[in-house]
Amino acid sequence: MMLKTETRYAIDPASAKALDTDALRAHFQVSDLFAEGEIRLVYSHYDRLILGSVVPVGKTLTIDRVEETGTATFLERREMGILNIGDAGQVTVSGDTHTLEKGEVLYIGVGAGAIDFSGAGRFYVLSAPAHRTCPTKLIKLADAKRVELGSRDTANERVIIQFVHPDVCESCQLVMGYTQFQPGSVWNTMPAHLHDRRMEAYLYFDIDPDQRVFHFMGEPSETRHIVMANEQAVISPPWSIHCGAGTGSYTFCWAMAGDNIDFTDMDMVDMGDLR
Repeated sequence: MMLKTETRYAIDPASAKALDTDALRAHFQVSDLFAEGEIRLVYSHYDRLILGSVVPVGKTLTIDRVEETGTATFLERREMGILNIGDAGQVTVSGDTHTLEKGEVLYIGVGAGAIDFSGAGRFYVLSAPAHRTCPTKLIKLADAKRVELGSRDTANERVIIQFVHPDVCESCQLVMGYTQFQPGSVWNTMPAHLHDRRMEAYLYFDIDPDQRVFHFMGEPSETRHIVMANEQAVISPPWSIHCGAGTGSYTFCWAMAGDNIDFTDMDMVDMGDLR
């Protein structure tokens, strides 16, 4: 089994202002996230969120002990959310095997032990520290909460599909779901927002190979952009806006960790204040 881990350290907004394109990507963008037959994990110092991937391609890959957490097992003091963006695959937790179809999410609580991945899935993994155990739950698309927002006139007609969310699945601090766009809509989210109490991570997927998403970040008065390709992720610090526009259709998975699990806890930014 191949396990690769990487650490991303937190930096302040003043330091981020001085970064060039390569340095900005090195701090915040995660490329080459999915690799066949491998587990790849990125440990972020923003709220200690871990994001990563597992691509079994017919093998069984296991997440058990990860040195960066300093614990005997990965989930000893953590919870996990898993999104399958590929064909059907299996995740085995505490002896129970769950089949995830594309677009489905499995939530796993603290203390579940080793996690086995198998089948044809392409699993996107998210994990945050947790201080209490919540039940493991497979969340089908039909069980998720759908929130339709935006309009065709502003090119942001979309549906937010909430999985690990207080109205759907109990969790300690992880909040997770994904956003899909109607044909012709490419903007998310304007007006922009930030939330200093929680960090966020995006995974952009279902993007054609010759298309890109321009992900915007930074303080409202000092915005920057990162060009994202299919199956690439980006870390959004608590002090940063996080929005984007695509040259074609795309979907993105969003996940948050921090002081609360209130999805609506956002500090909106007026369009006129963006620079």
